Amino acid sequence: MRYELMLPHQIRAAIDGRWPVVLPLGVLEYHGEHMAVGMNTLAVTGILEILEREADLVILPPFYYGAASYAVEPPERTGTLHVDAGALTPLAKALFTGLLRIGFRNIHLVIHHQTENFAAGMPTDLAFKLAARQAIFGFLEAERGEGWWGANSMADYYERQSTGEDPFNWIKAHTLMPSSAMEGYPFDHAGQGETSLLMALMPEGVDTSRISEDKWYARSAREATVELGIQGRDIILAYLRKALGIKRANAQGARN
Repeated sequence: MRYELMLPHQIRAAIDGRWPVVLPLGVLEYHGEHMAVGMNTLAVTGILEILEREADLVILPPFYYGAASYAVEPPERTGTLHVDAGALTPLAKALFTGLLRIGFRNIHLVIHHQTENFAAGMPTDLAFKLAARQAIFGFLEAERGEGWWGANSMADYYERQSTGEDPFNWIKAHTLMPSSAMEGYPFDHAGQGETSLLMALMPEGVDTSRISEDKWYARSAREATVELGIQGRDIILAYLRKALGIKRANAQGARN
């Protein structure tokens, strides 16, 4: 369900059912002459819209204003819109704190931008990861007081780290295309892999007649096909079903 369209009773059902609440995260960045500047976030939202049709899932309004950087092209007349990561962290912290106060404890962000080494991180995902930790620490101290972790009630903390009962599992970050899941599918910027994926998810965001030969990173887009994009789509869907722990929809009463 789209969060902005939910009624209060549906929000309560999502909280009680511990539905995944997912933030699509990305940037507005030049992807050659043939692709929409919102490609990164559009790919995430396109995948989540498919999952939403088959599972109990809350999709937050997408966030496009990440730290794109000007590494690919300068912004003038290309469309890249860069917001410094330093400005993102306080906004993201406020967002996550608000979601925790509402009652959500199964929050996820899914990003597709500069994620080829997701473990090390890049400015946008690092800003949101830091904000998530700050929000959780702040929320727990406000709710349970200082010393909450050292209390006797937390004696089994290490035993339950792998479950949702660990408060640091309340907010998780995922890349749309992890290398562990995408073996055999091309990972690129505006090339064959990304172009194929967007062709499969949102064809109106691609115009292959405008592929520029003078952009090395876009040349392989000539080999893009919808069929390849569908393969990538299905790999991502399988990965995210597992990562989000989604289940088949069983709360139709809450939706209606």
